[in-house]
Amino acid sequence: MKIIKCPAINGLGKTKGCELAPDAIIKILKQNYQLSESGRLLQYTVEQIPTDNSNPEQSNKNIHEFLLDNNEIPVILGGDHSITYPAFRAFAKKFQNPGLVVFDAHPDLVNNFEPPTHEDYLRTLIDKDILNKNNLVLVGLRTWDPKEYEYLKSNKIKHFTMREIAAEGLHETADAVMSIAHNFGAAYISIDIDAVDPAFAPATGYPEPAGITSRELLYFLNRLKNLRNLRAFDIVEINPSKDTSEMTVKLAAKIVSELL
Repeated sequence: MKIIKCPAINGLGKTKGCELAPDAIIKILKQNYQLSESGRLLQYTVEQIPTDNSNPEQSNKNIHEFLLDNNEIPVILGGDHSITYPAFRAFAKKFQNPGLVVFDAHPDLVNNFEPPTHEDYLRTLIDKDILNKNNLVLVGLRTWDPKEYEYLKSNKIKHFTMREIAAEGLHETADAVMSIAHNFGAAYISIDIDAVDPAFAPATGYPEPAGITSRELLYFLNRLKNLRNLRAFDIVEINPSKDTSEMTVKLAAKIVSELL
């Protein structure tokens, strides 16, 4: 499998520091994780997409073109969540009926910016008909603004809030997500680290209390790895400059070790 470093940010100045995450994650991965939890030897290559955070349009073009040429299942390390816009654009050109499973505390459906930021990339993908709204599943939501909530409800976007996960159960929620994603022509999984409770992943720009635990996220991902149509992952919104204990970067490296 291939790890692709993508240190791009376009968070309207609010995600500075996330560009440091790919190198930090790879460093911990090499130091701590030669084997997965199951004892499997980790084998991977590492490549980097050239990005310019003073020019988001050019970064998006580079990400899109790089991933169009990639023929392996990638684990893409951001960067902030704006990278999922050009990454999924490339994904949608390569696969028919693509779908997206997103772990996030926020729905990222605010009004469109140009180029898309980490706050609105999902709305832009839907509004530009790159992503069929019926092929989107959001997991771990627990905060939104009124316009996002209205858009989510009016478009009947599938989502599982933390309140619902707590009520229905972890296993049942994973079953439901698997059932939906099974019908995608190709599945892309995007992990915003703020889906995880800040007790386990504090170093992110918009931490929200009452999230899933790190072990619960790994459970979800180990279930989703069994999808035969799974074709890409990304991990975003980790800010090493805020990670005084390296807890968040270590979690990201752990996640990568289980995805490989």
